Amino acid sequence: MAGPSRDTLGDVLPLIVFAILLGAAATQLREKERKRVQVALDTVTDLMTRIVGFALQLAPFAVPAMIYSVIVKVGLDVLLALSVFVVGCTVALALHLFGTMSLWLRFLAGRSPLAYFRQIRPLLITAFSTSSSNACLPASLAVARDELKLAPSTAGFVLPLGATMNMSGTALFEGCVVLFVAQAFGVELALGQQAVLMLLSVLSAVAVAGIPGGSLPMIAGLLATFGIPPEGLGIIIGVDRILDMMRTTVNVGSDIVTATVVDRQLRNRLAATS
Repeated sequence: MAGPSRDTLGDVLPLIVFAILLGAAATQLREKERKRVQVALDTVTDLMTRIVGFALQLAPFAVPAMIYSVIVKVGLDVLLALSVFVVGCTVALALHLFGTMSLWLRFLAGRSPLAYFRQIRPLLITAFSTSSSNACLPASLAVARDELKLAPSTAGFVLPLGATMNMSGTALFEGCVVLFVAQAFGVELALGQQAVLMLLSVLSAVAVAGIPGGSLPMIAGLLATFGIPPEGLGIIIGVDRILDMMRTTVNVGSDIVTATVVDRQLRNRLAATS
């Protein structure tokens, strides 16, 4: 986590692997010891969330200074590039939610995508307005039960798990930010590095807290991993709020679509065995 020297941050991939191994080892402990580990990790999570909260309180003052420093280094052209970046992220997120997820609905769930998105429209609006996957969980469960008629056991398992782990919109956003900041600073990423970036974005998105701005610390770590100045994150912080609303909508929409697909597959399997 500290990195090999004072001037560098730690690598993200070893930290993720360590977290996975820690979780796997914890499952082998006795129940009493597992609970103590879980309480300790929950406490660490609360502490990290509060630290991010401190950063967000400083954001109204720090963001203009960071943007100014980046403009001085890169030039005013970065503002035009930032506008293109916002449009590009919006298109990519919309393609994933209404494109990829529509294919899932049509071929894996046997539902009409147009009618389906009409049914979950209140949930998408809630996700867009709250920018928090965790805050949308009650609304997700209500829509799954009342509108989609999913099995309570399926929705109760898939949706809470998805609110924690299925951050497809966040993973997509993290990759876009790293590529954009790399281009802004003139850092060229080879094809192999971009493949590693894709893997790290997916893995790190699992660890992102379901709160507004929760992905920013992870993005800073990814930037440092590829030798990109982490202060370049200041370029996008000014527009992060609107993009956070969009990626949360994709996260929540993907969760409910996944729950629908799982419910359909389970029903088909039960029908085949009965």
